[in-house]
Amino acid sequence: MTVEVFAADEQSVHAIDTLRWIRLARSVLEVEGVKGEAELSVLFVDEQAMSDLNKRFAGKDGPTDVLAFPIDEEPAEGGRSPDSGGSGPGWVPVEPSELPTLLGDVVICPSVAIRNAIEHEATFDDEVALLVVHGILHLMGMDHADDDEAQVMERREQELLDRFHRPPPVAAPGEVAPDVAAPEGV
Repeated sequence: MTVEVFAADEQSVHAIDTLRWIRLARSVLEVEGVKGEAELSVLFVDEQAMSDLNKRFAGKDGPTDVLAFPIDEEPAEGGRSPDSGGSGPGWVPVEPSELPTLLGDVVICPSVAIRNAIEHEATFDDEVALLVVHGILHLMGMDHADDDEAQVMERREQELLDRFHRPPPVAAPGEVAPDVAAPEGV
């Protein structure tokens, strides 16, 4: 029983270390209590693809930094195309409990992320880490529609980022740990 995270870099503007973001996503899912067979996809797309998704699913023009697409909990109906009903040779029905939990997709636009990083005086990696965590928290049911929800979500994002992305510096024995400086540059 494992949590599977898949990542795909479908853009060519910014170099993406997909394995790094897979590790972050897996850590976040595990600490958020996702157990058993579960799957998540993280996709990095260009501005045109993100604009298309943003228009189609959020009704907004232009690219955004991250979109999260949760998968419904009910397993998809099996069957063959075109009738979506026949059993075919050797067909054995799969018990819903044997199917992996499909959490959904987190779609990130690195071009928007780099602009956000510059605006927030953060690094590109810090911004992408935030977007990965933010998208996963949306899939886990968190939202920021009102101020109270936003505060809870932002607090959890920071806790997860501090734990898995930028842990506090460790002091040598007998020393006091230095303060964590704000990230510089991109």
